[in-house]
Amino acid sequence: MGVYAGATADERRARRRERLLEAALDLAGREGWQAAGVRAVCQRACLTPRYFYESFADRDELLVAVFDAVSQEAAERVVAAVEAAPDDAPAKARAAVEAFVSLLEDDPRKARVMFGEALGVPALERRRREVLRMFAAIIREQGRAFYRAPAGADVLLDTTAYLLAGGLAELLLAWVEGELSADRDELVADVAALIAATGEAAAAIARERLR
Repeated sequence: MGVYAGATADERRARRRERLLEAALDLAGREGWQAAGVRAVCQRACLTPRYFYESFADRDELLVAVFDAVSQEAAERVVAAVEAAPDDAPAKARAAVEAFVSLLEDDPRKARVMFGEALGVPALERRRREVLRMFAAIIREQGRAFYRAPAGADVLLDTTAYLLAGGLAELLLAWVEGELSADRDELVADVAALIAATGEAAAAIARERLR
């Protein structure tokens, strides 16, 4: 395998792929998914379409890869923050919210990529539903472990997890787009308190049903 400018062919290909991903993130995050066409992405990345197609079969595959990268980063941050937080519901809820808000605040493009509309891009609409299920699963398993949910509480856990995952996504998008007047500290404190209260309420419902 040849080496050029100190990099192998595979390394150069990987770098070109990263440039395409960054270009697509920038276009989609600033102007919306429809702005991230193949030609526009190649121009932003200073690459020819030939190099686009060595990494991606089509535009949809690129956009899904961008969405997946942002979603995975968010999930990893949230899980790490929750695991490092003290063992009480308010602290874990606050850690999760702070991790998510910090990601979006550090790079608002990622908020639009994660939560913005994907009209006309069916692959993204499907992936968004899959990622919602992923975050609901994270919430469900954290709730199961923290509250030591008894057998028979699975339906309630699922209901609570989807309520929180979907509601949080819409709330954060509204905040990033300026539809909520709360400042960062207010947002984190209020959302964390509401998540903890919802978890306590779900646990109370589960105990009542099992009497």
